[in-house]
Amino acid sequence: MNVNFNNRDPVYLQIVRYFKEKIAIGEIEPGVEIPSRRELAGRMKVNPNTAQRAYKEMEEQGLIYTEKNYPSKITTDHKVLGKVREELLIEAVDQFVTSVRSINAPVEELLDLVRDKYTSIDDKEA
Repeated sequence: MNVNFNNRDPVYLQIVRYFKEKIAIGEIEPGVEIPSRRELAGRMKVNPNTAQRAYKEMEEQGLIYTEKNYPSKITTDHKVLGKVREELLIEAVDQFVTSVRSINAPVEELLDLVRDKYTSIDDKEA
């Protein structure tokens, strides 16, 4: 669990984002147990209260659940899991649009550039 924390966002939200990204790419499967709060704090070198806050946030979002004294698990609710991927995509698109809007480029030109760049990355990875 290697997270490069930034100074802009609260650490607990960065931990939540880490889990969302791992879920979206399939690295963390639905229903799988996740580390205890204390274990996560140790692995990520954060205060246990920060880990607790991240888990509380993930529980409120329905991303994880905890039954009695058993370890927390990633949700198996496909609706919640689908929203995770959608949320990450919308966030990325919002950032992109915000950064290129001032250039005033035609949408079709942007779409062509994104398509070319996206497929060239796939070609390089193959």
